[in-house]
Amino acid sequence: MAEAQYFPAMTTNKKFAGSEEIFAYYMGFVNVEKGQKTEFKLDRMRDLCAKLGHPEAASTSIHVAGSKGKGSVSTMIARILEAAGHRSGLYTSPHLLRWKERISLAGDEMPEEILVDAAEELRPLVEGKTAADFVGEELPTYFELTTLTGFLAFRRAACDRMVLETGMGGRLDSTNVVSSAASVITPIELEHTEWLGDTIPKIAFEKAGIIKPGKPCYISRQRPEAREVFERACGERGSELFDASRLAHIEGLEVDRRGTEASISFADASARPWAGRERFRAPLVGAVQAENMALAILAASSIEPGLDPETARRGLARAVLPARFQVLGLDPPAILDGAHTPLSTRLCLDSFNRIFPGPAALLFACAHDKKHEEMAAILRPRFAHITVTRPGTFKQSQPEKVAESFGLSRGGCRLVEDTQEAVRQARAEAAELGLPLLIAGSFYLCSEAAKILE
Repeated sequence: MAEAQYFPAMTTNKKFAGSEEIFAYYMGFVNVEKGQKTEFKLDRMRDLCAKLGHPEAASTSIHVAGSKGKGSVSTMIARILEAAGHRSGLYTSPHLLRWKERISLAGDEMPEEILVDAAEELRPLVEGKTAADFVGEELPTYFELTTLTGFLAFRRAACDRMVLETGMGGRLDSTNVVSSAASVITPIELEHTEWLGDTIPKIAFEKAGIIKPGKPCYISRQRPEAREVFERACGERGSELFDASRLAHIEGLEVDRRGTEASISFADASARPWAGRERFRAPLVGAVQAENMALAILAASSIEPGLDPETARRGLARAVLPARFQVLGLDPPAILDGAHTPLSTRLCLDSFNRIFPGPAALLFACAHDKKHEEMAAILRPRFAHITVTRPGTFKQSQPEKVAESFGLSRGGCRLVEDTQEAVRQARAEAAELGLPLLIAGSFYLCSEAAKILE
């Protein structure tokens, strides 16, 4: 390995001043979220976990993978377990405004002192080390360090339940060092094809890597070719497969800007947490959130067998996640949605049309590796005023190509490359015309917009 590959040294021997200093420190390492390359493997994570006394095994865990909805489902599960009386750690990504959003207590802030102490516990294993000091002779990545800090923080916070959302894929994701009590897989879509494969079965194979031998797996509505992969993986590992799309009956769906409400009943007596139909509401907007509620209830009941409807209701009522059709309190409203795949874009537009059926404006940006042509084809006919920009500076992007997909040369949109200026211009235009503004295509765009608009 190159001799220059050292773990960056802190400029002081003092403790981290807070979570933002931890974030800045970890950002000095390979970060796949920024498009940087690395080789995915778990040997280094397993070795570091062992040296730290296996914090990943300190509590009962549920592991969540998928292409769409895994953050919402993870949050719902964590809130249900919290309502059942557990101290529930929740690990999600990406963050919107602050790094510490990734490591929370069921969505509530983790105390700063716990995050600092967790990072200090990890620090002696990496401070001043070279790549040769680690398994595989490569330095830890940003995501590995963040994941390890999460494990350590949950242990320090005395969490007895832990809900983990994978970052990418599943089989070789840094979170997949846990021996989870149950796995959950949300819908599969073509995404991150340079890392996970270029077909649905290949991507499903990577997601199926979180299924643990003899432990149940819960899935939501899947393409047939993805479901076949999950059935085969469960069969090989002796894991029972529960399909929420077949087990749950959803009726009386209501979606408004405050959330989603539906009546849910479960068909299979061997899997259902209770008999009869019950009504639930979550402050997450979109018809798909009713399916997510059903999936979360089933998964939570796997490690909380006495789960009752009222407990689930209390938990779901507190499930909040930023930039998942988040309606900001502005007049006219601005809506943040991190939808960045064709499927999630369709779901976002469906929710938007239900709640804001009239004329509207769009601010859009996406990373260079996203299917911008397909997303533009979905969104372009709906909006009379379209602004295309960059998704901030964190991700590589090609805004000119994206703008062409939206009809730049035909006058179908305008291109404002500076993200902050694009947010200001799009908001000013929408406000002047009295139009709701949808901001979509990237969580990083939503992050930049939230900083300005809120």
